[in-house]
Amino acid sequence: QVQLVESGGGLVQAGGSLRLSCAASGRPFTDYAMGWFRQAPGKEREFVANINWSGSSAYYADSVKGRFTISRGNAKNTVYLQMNRLKPEDTAVYYCAAEPPAYDYWGKGTQVTVSS
Repeated sequence: QVQLVESGGGLVQAGGSLRLSCAASGRPFTDYAMGWFRQAPGKEREFVANINWSGSSAYYADSVKGRFTISRGNAKNTVYLQMNRLKPEDTAVYYCAAEPPAYDYWGKGTQVTVSS
């Protein structure tokens, strides 16, 4: 079992930055890859980024490429999502998840609101 807890969401103006964190517990953190997803009101949940167990490889959705950076601190059992040049369309609840491709484990999410 893996437990995930997100933090770092909030309200920011367009063009600003936020850094999300996701703390993991349970199984050894290096056992699994991690991902970030988001869900905006009235829309389906969508993939944002993922990162392999060592942090050496990451993949991004086209909508965030060049603005968001996923990373992980294995010593701290934490995965991060640095979000720069935020846009109003980035407003959503952001979730971290473990073990692609099925993503068997999910956090409860953190709200990100970008004002125009």
